Amino acid sequence: MWAEPFVHPALFYRGDGEYVSATTAFVLEGLAAGEPVAVSVPPRNLALIEAALGDQAKDVLLLDMTKAGRNPGRIIPGVLRAFADRHPDQHVRIIGEPIWPGRTATEYPACAQHEALINLSFTGRRVTILCPYDLDGLTDEVIREAARTHPVLRDATGEWASDDYAPELVVDGHNRPLDEPEKFVSLSFDHTNLSAVRAVAAREAVAVGFHGDRLDDIRLAVAELGANSLDHGGGSGVLRVWIEDDRLVCEVSDSGHITDPLVGRRPVDPRDAGSRGLLIVNLLSDLVRLHTREGATTVRAYFDLP
Repeated sequence: MWAEPFVHPALFYRGDGEYVSATTAFVLEGLAAGEPVAVSVPPRNLALIEAALGDQAKDVLLLDMTKAGRNPGRIIPGVLRAFADRHPDQHVRIIGEPIWPGRTATEYPACAQHEALINLSFTGRRVTILCPYDLDGLTDEVIREAARTHPVLRDATGEWASDDYAPELVVDGHNRPLDEPEKFVSLSFDHTNLSAVRAVAAREAVAVGFHGDRLDDIRLAVAELGANSLDHGGGSGVLRVWIEDDRLVCEVSDSGHITDPLVGRRPVDPRDAGSRGLLIVNLLSDLVRLHTREGATTVRAYFDLP
């Protein structure tokens, strides 16, 4: 039915019955065709699918999306591409549920942009990614945007092309100035004091209980953001750090402009030279929000408090 080898349907469902019926049918069709199948959904839904599959669940990669996709910016490189790229010569099926009831208003814009960018990331690939949407638990606006980010829509009655498909409008629509924090620690930096960026972020992180590997993650993410400012953001930047809704927020702003919508979302072979930049930040952070325009970029990395 669809000429493009990449298919990206949104599944609109109500209740456990519709959810299990549609998702397990999708999985079993793939297994019957000898296709690699992965499922990354919230834990309750993961348990429903696993139970319905029975013994065949062992043939499916099962991932908790609340962990693997805690940061929506991590899902394309760390979940979807990570699985699809392991099977370059086969058609691959994936169920990915990045938007569930309980996602916060701070998280949702990054989720919506992620759903839109899947289309750009997988164009031409032999991959089908089914994205479930809970009609009873999600807002009307979320459902409307799902129709903009998915070229194909499904529900219990069938499948049809989305007349509202326009993923670029979702990416651009959520590229808005970020709300200002009330209280923060700040540092202006350039090539003379880049090390101070890590030191300030680490000091604030230690003060709220971070230690060990997670503290190292914060140091590395902030260092990458600072290095990006020096290399691509005009040679200087401003770090701000604060606490917001049980998260440590590390923000770096500069005078650069990010024009590549998939920056930080492409897996990189560890043998390749060059900076990993925003990819590292996405992989390490619990949430990343970004606003960019000509002459100004702001990146916020959020870390859940221990």
